[in-house]
Amino acid sequence: MIRINLLQIVGLLIVLTLGKFAVAQEPFRVEVVPVYVPGMPGVQSFAWGKSSDGKILIIGGRRDGLHLRSPFETFDPAYNNKDLIVLDVLASRVWTAPLSSLPTSIQEQLQSTNMQFYQRDSILYIVGGYGYSATAGDHITFPYLTAVHVDSVVDAIINNKPFAKYFRQIEDSRMQVTGGQMGYLDSFFYLCGGQLFMGRYNPMGGPSFSQQYTEEIRKFKIVDDGNTLSIRDYSAIKDPANLHRRDYNMSPQIFPDGSHGFTMFTGVFQVGANLPFLNSVNVFDTGYQVVNQNIYLSHYHSAKVPIWDSANNTMHTIFFGGIAQFYMDSLGNLIRDDSVPFVTTISKVTRHSDWTLSEYKIGDMPGLVGASSEFVPVSGADVEYVDGEILHLNKIPDNKRVLIGYIIGGINSTAPNIFWRNDGTQSKADPTVYAVYLTKGQSRDIPVRYVEPPEEIKLTINPNPVEDVLYAEIQLPEGEGFYVRIVNMKGETVYFQRVPMVIGVFRLAIDVKELSQGAYIFEVGSKDAGRRSIAFVKL
Repeated sequence: MIRINLLQIVGLLIVLTLGKFAVAQEPFRVEVVPVYVPGMPGVQSFAWGKSSDGKILIIGGRRDGLHLRSPFETFDPAYNNKDLIVLDVLASRVWTAPLSSLPTSIQEQLQSTNMQFYQRDSILYIVGGYGYSATAGDHITFPYLTAVHVDSVVDAIINNKPFAKYFRQIEDSRMQVTGGQMGYLDSFFYLCGGQLFMGRYNPMGGPSFSQQYTEEIRKFKIVDDGNTLSIRDYSAIKDPANLHRRDYNMSPQIFPDGSHGFTMFTGVFQVGANLPFLNSVNVFDTGYQVVNQNIYLSHYHSAKVPIWDSANNTMHTIFFGGIAQFYMDSLGNLIRDDSVPFVTTISKVTRHSDWTLSEYKIGDMPGLVGASSEFVPVSGADVEYVDGEILHLNKIPDNKRVLIGYIIGGINSTAPNIFWRNDGTQSKADPTVYAVYLTKGQSRDIPVRYVEPPEEIKLTINPNPVEDVLYAEIQLPEGEGFYVRIVNMKGETVYFQRVPMVIGVFRLAIDVKELSQGAYIFEVGSKDAGRRSIAFVKL
């Protein structure tokens, strides 16, 4: 039987109104500079804390790249990060110590992936995470809250001393979450989104797991006297439509009315569709607000930094690379790819004083990096972070290039779309540290180029003849939905796809390896624009 595998929808060029996407006016730019630190291992999807003297403690995560597809290979515990890592970027030093001296339940949780975490003073609080539990005999989401005394652990690792006494843990099913985000506001912790995932991940449709999104914002206090831990004053807000998201970016914000809170930016997956959310959710101490302005250039957890312009009552959030449904090409066109690829985009979302949002591309990462990475802020004489998290733009001198922090770890991919052909060689955990510099008074923001739609169908395909993958580029009149099909010389349809109303360029890649040798017709048609076809030969 002939079988056609759709590899990827490479792109859909969207024409936006000027009010939605425009040239940025805010005068600053960021630069990302790779830094080599000898001995730094690759790690992604980890938790981190920072000691009082600026050293970075890295806990958990994975030492491989994008998770594999075969059920027996996915989230292989052999690639768990089983070490505590201490990083001193300025001294170019790395120290490691195995988790093996810790109690079993702490060992298992702290080598998991996608834990939620927040550091308050010297204590790093870590919640949940997903990974293999030898105790349970399966992959689970861990039901633990663990407290780590960062300064003491860092000092013990550097000086090769015992550190088990600096870890404490309690079990609480309300903390059994992975892929969410955690923040802190007015003595309360906020555990937002995420999921309860039990069993081995299997994207091939097998019954090896159960998955339940929390669909909640969980608010609580952690009572910690230095010896015992407990959860108090717990409450939860549930919204199955708008809080059904995980693996997203949540960033602390100062809102136009002066209040502090968070924004849950985009995330995956929409209810009933394997596509990212494009909207966001503002979280306040009094509740939440759904923001129905689309964000196109960042949809998955990546390094990010919030920047507050107090003089103009404006809030910027910068996202570094990662994964997104949209990206901008070299001509400034906005391209849609429903395979949701790795991207190089450095983007900025700006909340203006009237609460409206604008989005800009402000640069590129040095490769397909940034997904599942973390930004660690660095303070200095010219760099001040409000509450240790939000960069105060107005404290930075004009036209002075300053170091604002480091991007640590993440996934380094060899190509934008690797998921469906991922055998473990297409990506890796990134060992590179990236220094992030900001220069106030300059900008390199890129506007979107607007393209008028054609009056009739335009179609190109290549290569022709073809052996493995056939690429098609399709343009239609404004507002046209259409179909794509491949027909053999017997008149039999061997591939068919219907595409809803689009504007601009639709790029498609089709795996034709399993087609028999011979001639075929590639046809595009729509109700109003008619049909267009091109013959091609399969070698």
